[in-house]
Amino acid sequence: MSDTDVLALLAGGDGRGREPVVLATVVSTKGSTPRKTGAKMLVDKNGVVAGTIGGGCGEAEVIEAALAVLGGAAPRIVQVDLTEELTSWSPAVCGGVMDVFVERADGGVER
Repeated sequence: MSDTDVLALLAGGDGRGREPVVLATVVSTKGSTPRKTGAKMLVDKNGVVAGTIGGGCGEAEVIEAALAVLGGAAPRIVQVDLTEELTSWSPAVCGGVMDVFVERADGGVER
């Protein structure tokens, strides 16, 4: 699903029968990251996502923050650090850092 598709999903419908979601947007990157500035992802109250900000543990961190925002926490920036030690066992080390803004989107998506 493209970032445009994520925004279309958020904007679609007439607003009735919608559930609140969180919109997570990559607002800055440094170094090598799986997605760049502007990448978007929606998260619903069950942790189900549409779109991606890169997957893996970093995305899991953002989903956790998104659920907190849906629960009433303030919108915030989540820093996702992908600079694991060079001796890491993971072949998926990107080596960068991304800041992801997590905000409630009260328009929600149709269910």
